[in-house]
Amino acid sequence: MNIPQYPDARALELPDKPLFDAIFSVLQPEVSECTFANLYLFRAAHAYRLTTVGDALVVLGRGYGDERYFLPPFSGDIDGAVRLLLDEGMTLYGADGPFAARYLSGAGVVLTEDRDNFDYLYRRSEMAELAGGRFHKKRNRVKYFTNRHSHRVEPYAPAFRPGALTLLDEWARVHRPTGSASLAREVEATREALGLAGELGLEGLVVLVEGTVAAFVLGERLNRTTSVCHFEKSEPFLEGLSQLVEREFNRLLFTDCTWTNREQDLGQPGLRAAKLSYHPERLVKKYRARAGWNK
Repeated sequence: MNIPQYPDARALELPDKPLFDAIFSVLQPEVSECTFANLYLFRAAHAYRLTTVGDALVVLGRGYGDERYFLPPFSGDIDGAVRLLLDEGMTLYGADGPFAARYLSGAGVVLTEDRDNFDYLYRRSEMAELAGGRFHKKRNRVKYFTNRHSHRVEPYAPAFRPGALTLLDEWARVHRPTGSASLAREVEATREALGLAGELGLEGLVVLVEGTVAAFVLGERLNRTTSVCHFEKSEPFLEGLSQLVEREFNRLLFTDCTWTNREQDLGQPGLRAAKLSYHPERLVKKYRARAGWNK
């Protein structure tokens, strides 16, 4: 598979999936960005490009302010690639704690915690059962919904795509007035995920109310013990539905996993409060790094 040498780069393509799957199978990442589906679906939002620095495979990107950055190299001479790209004035984004300790602890590297992009890690069984006093409000909301609405939960399949897209459009319409700058990019990534779920290895569920898709969720395995929930959308005006679909994702999918990664809150106060309300076991810290010697 032809991946050019830096500074040349090329777009991320669907045929790259086996390469990344093999790499991530060895790495067993904790960071939610480290799946091929996530990289591919947000390739336009982040202007992802593939390059090799020496023998190291690197994903280059651009922030919403057009700043250049790179993800932690996935293979080869990682230390050499990090040093070269930092020397070029780029920022490294998305390093977890072990990567930072191994490759970013040298003199001159300015390391910054990226709190808005910390991943939320939950015990899957707690999310599936919602047992105990900590989750009584969640149980009450699920009960509120189930007492008022006859519903079915089905595995996501292509036949449900039209209904899921209709729901996505309605969700976007409701959230657009108060949405973040990244909302349009999220909607487009979700739209593509619904069409390419099979090719990307995503699994999911839909909740049907009176035969209509009222909620859907898509995710995948992140590592041997952790699933990651990439997309979850529900009819905004059906109280308790979002709690139901979150519970069902954990109850019915990836049941051999101990943990569920529910990604980051992007610094949005409402989203942060919602994620904290499920009592994460811990946050997967991520760091940005730049070269202090370039000042």
